[in-house]
Amino acid sequence: MERGRSMAAAALIGVAVMAAVDEIVFHQLLGWHHFFDRSTPAVGLLSDGLLHTAELLGLVAGFVLWADLRRRGTLSAAHAWAGLLLGAGGFQLFDGLINHKVFRLHQIRYVPDLLLYDLAWNGAALALLAAGAVLAARARRRTGAAGRDGTETGR
Repeated sequence: MERGRSMAAAALIGVAVMAAVDEIVFHQLLGWHHFFDRSTPAVGLLSDGLLHTAELLGLVAGFVLWADLRRRGTLSAAHAWAGLLLGAGGFQLFDGLINHKVFRLHQIRYVPDLLLYDLAWNGAALALLAAGAVLAARARRRTGAAGRDGTETGR
């Protein structure tokens, strides 16, 4: 089993899925913001299109890596599930802290008091990260430490 590659491939999928959820729900369905809101509406739509392109490329690349692991019989499903949640939570937290607060590319929603939105957004990210960390720890205990050649040593 390739634990690290299983986790990395699924983490890429998790990042892309969370980007898709963000874009579909908050950018398109609710219309709360665009990826880049500090310019014209046309630039906002362009930035959403670029985000959509990146998320699709991430999904394709992640699933190609995942399929290769499955084809070779080296996919660790337990590590992949952990990676999926870690990737999704990592994207969500990066978006909430870096894109929203540091770079100020956009806010979750343009309202006078953002605190509840920020707490919910970043709280959801932390919950995904915590669930992914728990799954990663369980997967590591279940499969044992990897040997020098990358194979599982088992317990």
